[in-house]
Amino acid sequence: MSVSQAEKAMKFRALHEAPGAFVIVNPWDAGSARMLAGLGFEALATSSGAKAGVLGKRDGKVTREEALANARLIVEACDLPVAADLEKGFGDGPDAAAETIRQAAGVGLVGGSIEDASGNRDAPLYDIEAATARVAAAAKAARALDFPFVLTARAEGFLRGKPDLDDVIKRLKSFEAAGADVLMAPGLPDLEAVRKVCGALAKPFNFMVGIKGRSFTKADLEAAGVKRISLATSLYRAAMTGLLDAAKEVKEKGTFGYLDHAIATPDLNAFMKE
Repeated sequence: MSVSQAEKAMKFRALHEAPGAFVIVNPWDAGSARMLAGLGFEALATSSGAKAGVLGKRDGKVTREEALANARLIVEACDLPVAADLEKGFGDGPDAAAETIRQAAGVGLVGGSIEDASGNRDAPLYDIEAATARVAAAAKAARALDFPFVLTARAEGFLRGKPDLDDVIKRLKSFEAAGADVLMAPGLPDLEAVRKVCGALAKPFNFMVGIKGRSFTKADLEAAGVKRISLATSLYRAAMTGLLDAAKEVKEKGTFGYLDHAIATPDLNAFMKE
């Protein structure tokens, strides 16, 4: 690689400090990473749902080893800074979150997120004290690295059956105080909620595009105070939609019209390594 991890880390942090909002796109393998880098995006992030799909699994069923192996492929595919969706840290305690950050750095990542979703159907969110302790441990591990790892803390209430904006803001502020560099609350219902969240925080906020009816333009999100915009599984789902539509045409009609709008092999190869 022509760009060191430390250089990528500095570039990634600078994106969060520059004026305006930026889009961090979500590839799912080395090829999609190279295409997105070739289009001129400035940073990449893994998606838990997309990396699970690549393995034929459901979101939340991927191990730490599998997640980091996928992240390494993306890191090594290009010279862009890459952050990762590290889910809950692949364990319940603060030590698990901290170890995940250390291992994430070890595969070349310069950022990652820890969420407050527990994976327990009966109690889908950690209580705020436990969730904050996990963020604090992750932040301590990040600060011990020899480059500026960007830690994102996620409040998952709107995705996990507790769409309470006041509670989400309370959690985000607690995570901010615990050392998170970026805050995130997937599933916010409207721009007014986005404005309220951004107004309550001193650190950058990441908005997740990907939910139909709850995804807004870059200009509107920037005006609401958003710094970073991620796309979750949406690009992966768009690609898989193309696959499904093309395969259905072949199976059901015996025609191959999808070829008329498919990217040509030389154009696809232009994004890839020799």
